[in-house]
Amino acid sequence: MSKILSKDSQALDDRVQLTPRRVELQLRPGQTGEFEVKFRRAEGYPVDLYYLMDLSFSMLDDLENVKKLGDDLLKALNKITKSAQIGFGSFVDKTVLPFVSTHPEKLKNPCPDKSKACQPPFSFKHILTLTPDGEKFRNEVGKQFISGNLDSPEGGLDAMMQVAVCGEKIGWRNVTRLIVYATDDGFHIAGDGKLAAILTPNNGECHLDQNEYIKSNEYDYPSVGHLAQMLSKNNIQVVFAVTSNMVKTYEDLSRLIPKSVVGRLSDDSSNVVQLITEAYQNLSSEVILDHGVTPDSLDILYDSYCSNGDTQLDQLKGRCSNVKINEEITFKVKVTAKKCLQDHSFLIRPLGFTDKVEVSITTTCDCDCSDVAEAGACSSNGRIVCGVCSCNKGHVGKNCECQTGGKTNQELEQSCRKDNSSAVCSGAGECICGQCICNKNEDPSKSIFGQYCQCDNYNCEMFNNRLCGGQGKCSCGICFCNDEYEGSACQCLISTKNCKKAGGSICSGRGKCECNKCTCKEGYIPPFCETCPGCPSACPRFGPCVECYIKQGEQSSRNCTHACPGVTAEKVDKITEETFCREKDSENCWMQYVLQENDGEDSYTIKYTLKRECPEAPNLLAIVGGTIGGVLLIGVICLLIWKCITEVKDRREYQRFEKEKQKTQWKDQINPIFSEATTTVKNPHFDGEE
Repeated sequence: MSKILSKDSQALDDRVQLTPRRVELQLRPGQTGEFEVKFRRAEGYPVDLYYLMDLSFSMLDDLENVKKLGDDLLKALNKITKSAQIGFGSFVDKTVLPFVSTHPEKLKNPCPDKSKACQPPFSFKHILTLTPDGEKFRNEVGKQFISGNLDSPEGGLDAMMQVAVCGEKIGWRNVTRLIVYATDDGFHIAGDGKLAAILTPNNGECHLDQNEYIKSNEYDYPSVGHLAQMLSKNNIQVVFAVTSNMVKTYEDLSRLIPKSVVGRLSDDSSNVVQLITEAYQNLSSEVILDHGVTPDSLDILYDSYCSNGDTQLDQLKGRCSNVKINEEITFKVKVTAKKCLQDHSFLIRPLGFTDKVEVSITTTCDCDCSDVAEAGACSSNGRIVCGVCSCNKGHVGKNCECQTGGKTNQELEQSCRKDNSSAVCSGAGECICGQCICNKNEDPSKSIFGQYCQCDNYNCEMFNNRLCGGQGKCSCGICFCNDEYEGSACQCLISTKNCKKAGGSICSGRGKCECNKCTCKEGYIPPFCETCPGCPSACPRFGPCVECYIKQGEQSSRNCTHACPGVTAEKVDKITEETFCREKDSENCWMQYVLQENDGEDSYTIKYTLKRECPEAPNLLAIVGGTIGGVLLIGVICLLIWKCITEVKDRREYQRFEKEKQKTQWKDQINPIFSEATTTVKNPHFDGEE
């Protein structure tokens, strides 16, 4: 037989959406206990919304629109809820190769376009704690700059994990919790950290220090399953606001994360308010009942009776969609205990809502044996049933020696694991009341210690067949050397003789002296970390600085300091060094200067001259005169060519005429009407004598 006791079954009010609040079941092994849970969606339920944004360089246009969002987004939320708060955080990726360029210049400005104001790369930054002040949201987001990384996938899952588990720092209230995850690219998953030699699994704990994730380069990305578990545990729903090219990818991810939805983000995020409003309505209208992790000896099934007439029987989760405001739906919960078990309790929650039902289970088992009560049996915190301690509520353990503090046996055991993949107490101890009691070693010189029995004093590096070279102490796999020694196995005498040149600093201030040898920062080479062959030339970077000094003349030391941080300038009459920089200034004049990199980072000495090589001004008279003369000359040449062509053509026509004329035969005859042009007149009085 099963017995059901229901408590706090008062009618739903504006705050309570799920009833009853508490159920007690008394079960016999193999029999099923049933009870009903009713849910009514309340109107105007409070909302906390955390806007988590990708700040890689491709999101530049989106950031400018998000900076204007504060008031609009809060106004939209306040239309559908009685109380809304908004927060902001951003992410890029782990700050190690191959995810981010670790070159010193790229760590300062990782963006490909140097004209843009970019901030150094980071994993996750918590910018604004949840607040009802939209103006504060705009002011804080307005201070943000874009950043950049190398590969396409981003470290968004790292950021989401921190937002989920750092509840106090984020400012989550016990209301509906939303994360809006905005990006235009994919995401790294568990295992990708191996590319950067990051092998430790994500431990699902909060690691925010001064609002920045400080353990990014120590822990791998979380798995999707681990992230989904923590989001569900902290009652957080996710809205993936992604560009069209990423919708398919995040739809696949959304299927693995309960109570999440994907929205198509415009190329510049201008539709984000509408997207979030629609996503909230879709999430709020779907009710999913879930009971978390329970012992294998318990079977829990749901029959869902939805308001639209749809009925789903014997499901692992209760589910109804398109639930309208003030509509009531019913779920029948069926619990079966496969065997006798200690008193157990679990919570049934509608994912994404704060309401919950606490279910307490006790099993009634007949026993043929008779127990003999002993003084102090079961640590006075229980009674013996069939030779086994049955503990009072709040106590667990073989002899009821542990106080649970509201935790189950599984949760106490989990506190004895370093991470999800580790053995209990690292396999070197016993978990008692949630604490590891480490094994004792037969050799007194060898001991096991640590919160999870993960440390010992005999597994450090050897040198000359001696632990820590005989010059230090081993603790948790690390050698702590005596004052005069250093190195991973205390194999080196402390000395810096071979790490610096005469008059110079150790490793030129760009590396560490280890075992009397320089270990240089990336790009710089031993023995003294003086040069960086693979680094881009610094000459163009200091062109504006030198131009300022040249133009300001004697006043340069006072007026150009802001343009030349970390620079010591020296004016000379002539440059004598063989290697020097030659750059153009804003007037297209050539400048010559010597650039010397001093010890340390970002410290330079510049030697420059006031002399510049500027191009001569153009001769306008010669240009205009030459242009006119050229036009005239071209005209005369064209006329001469035309004349030559015409003359040749005329000569050819005349020659052809002459040839035709010669071919013609004419007969000579006198024209009877022809008169000579000459007329002779005689004087009648002239006798012919003079």
